[in-house]
Amino acid sequence: MYTTTVKLGSPPREYTVLIDTGSDLLWVSCNHCDNCPRSNGVGFKFNFFDTIDSSTAAMIYCSDRLCPFGVQGVDVRCLPPIKQCTYTYGYQDNSTTSGVYVTDEMHFDMILGQPSPSSVNSSATVSFGCGTHLGGGLIETPTAFDGIFGFGPGPLSIVSQLSAREIIPNVFSHCLKGDGNGGGILALGAVVDPSIVYSPLAPSKSHYYMNLESIAVNGQLLSIDPVAFSPAKYGDRGTTIDSGTSLAYLFPEVYNPLVNAITSMVSQFSHPFVLAGNPCYLVSTSVDAFPLVSFNFAGGASMDVKPAQYLVQSDFMNAGLWCIGFQKVESGHQILGDLVLKDKIVVYDLANQQIGWTNYNCSMPVNVNVTVSKDKNNNPRAKRSSSIISSELGILSKLLPVIIVALFIPFL
Repeated sequence: MYTTTVKLGSPPREYTVLIDTGSDLLWVSCNHCDNCPRSNGVGFKFNFFDTIDSSTAAMIYCSDRLCPFGVQGVDVRCLPPIKQCTYTYGYQDNSTTSGVYVTDEMHFDMILGQPSPSSVNSSATVSFGCGTHLGGGLIETPTAFDGIFGFGPGPLSIVSQLSAREIIPNVFSHCLKGDGNGGGILALGAVVDPSIVYSPLAPSKSHYYMNLESIAVNGQLLSIDPVAFSPAKYGDRGTTIDSGTSLAYLFPEVYNPLVNAITSMVSQFSHPFVLAGNPCYLVSTSVDAFPLVSFNFAGGASMDVKPAQYLVQSDFMNAGLWCIGFQKVESGHQILGDLVLKDKIVVYDLANQQIGWTNYNCSMPVNVNVTVSKDKNNNPRAKRSSSIISSELGILSKLLPVIIVALFIPFL
């Protein structure tokens, strides 16, 4: 799980929130939350939002157009006598948050570029949730934080709110460092790199569904029935990209041939066995000897996953034990989480309904472009920025301030 910091209110106050592309809502814990954790397993200091402490905060009432009735995934209610716009929001792991909708200022840095980049403090009024009750895994203290920052494609997300007012383009990017120490890059704008490949998004209002077509191991296509990759009529199958999920979850008809192919290719130098239901390998060599896994998506875009990205080192027995990070899921949809997204630039280009990616060293600076063409056939290499962003993204205890990048780039 990766975190960032978001500044809300006047005067601004920082909140540490989990980054989740599988949900839309930004919410932080309210000061009158009845069961929000007060501590976690990494010595984190919690902050609680209080509308009284902010001169720009305002409640959202049922009569307000901002009260999001009918938004997918949200149960909105209006309770007398004050009729505040209240909500219950559910997540895929069956955890929930309930609270009230409020508006307040979100503060961010705008990086103005060309010829020399400079940072300017700015803010915008946004609507978000003030959590008064949590359920499920959200109250488990080892992974508890101030809230969740949803980057989903729905109208509730901050990206959708700000892009609708033309404050930012309808695109954001991240690069998650995978060395175990956290860090990376998060930008509300399009990271530009000549090696990025794009694949179109499948129609969906609530998740980033991708058209996965095949899987190869060391370049050899696996024999998998194409039906296993096809989304069902009502969206209960298919493949999604979700940074809020740590591992990757595949259907049995996909998972089994993939794991079998990996095991077969490493049989000469590893000792495979099952630990807690997961395929594991005792090896004396580097994991670089394991095969490369390629997820092939529509449009000819392949996502290459290196051994260090799909293997998880186990602390059981000794340091030479590695387990497959892919998990088997019987129903719902397949999820490609942080396990395969780390050490990659990932661009969520909602304006053009596509997602792009490339392998990248997330410790390095990147070029960011906020001028996103509406032409789906536009070559993203054609517009490039001279501005450099190099910020720290968090994994559990490491933090990243939210950055909005405003670059003045001539059309070429």
